[in-house]
Amino acid sequence: MSRFSGRFAPFASFAVTSNQLLSIRTATAADAALILDFIRRWREYEREPNAVVATEEDLIRDGFGPQPKYRCLIAEWSGTPAGFALFHYNYSTWRGHAGLYLEDLFVLVEMRGKGIGKALLQRLAQIALEEKCYGLRWMVLEWNEPALKLYESLGAELLGEWETMLLRGPALERLASADVSEAVGEPRGGLKK
Repeated sequence: MSRFSGRFAPFASFAVTSNQLLSIRTATAADAALILDFIRRWREYEREPNAVVATEEDLIRDGFGPQPKYRCLIAEWSGTPAGFALFHYNYSTWRGHAGLYLEDLFVLVEMRGKGIGKALLQRLAQIALEEKCYGLRWMVLEWNEPALKLYESLGAELLGEWETMLLRGPALERLASADVSEAVGEPRGGLKK
C-alpha cells in the first residue's frame, strides 16, 4: 500500500451542470493501464507519439510501491475517465520548503472546455496548501497557447529566465563513472586535498 494512500482525501464530487458530474480521485495501482493511456495520448498531443517507453509495471512499481516516486489524480466526467495529473515533490533550497512539481496534466480532447483541467489544478493547489508546500511548479510547451492562457488566468508566472536541462542515457552514465577531476573540469593534477 502506498504511503500516500491515506494522505489526502479524494476531491469531493460536484455537479458542474444539471446532467454532468465531475469527480477527481486519487489513482490506485488498478489505474496503471488508464494512466499509461493518458500518458500516450498526452505525448501524441505534444507531437512525440513514440517517446513513451513506460509500461504499466513501471507505473505500478514507481507510483504504488513501498517508496512512491509520484502521485496521480484521475478526473472523471459522469464516471468516464477524462484526464489526469501526475505529480511529485520538489524542494526549494531558497525557501527551505518542499513544493509540488506537476509532471503531466492532460484532459482528453473530447472532454476539454468543461473546466476539468482547472479543477485538477485547483485540487493540486489544495494539496500543496494542505501539505505546507511553497507552491506548484510545472513546464509548458511554448506552442501550447490554450494551456498558457489558462495558466496565466490562474496567476501562474512564466519563469522565462530559466532553461531546462536534462542529462540522460550515455551522457548520464559517462558523468556517473568519470573521474571527479574529469567530471568537473579540474586542471591537471586533480583536486587539492
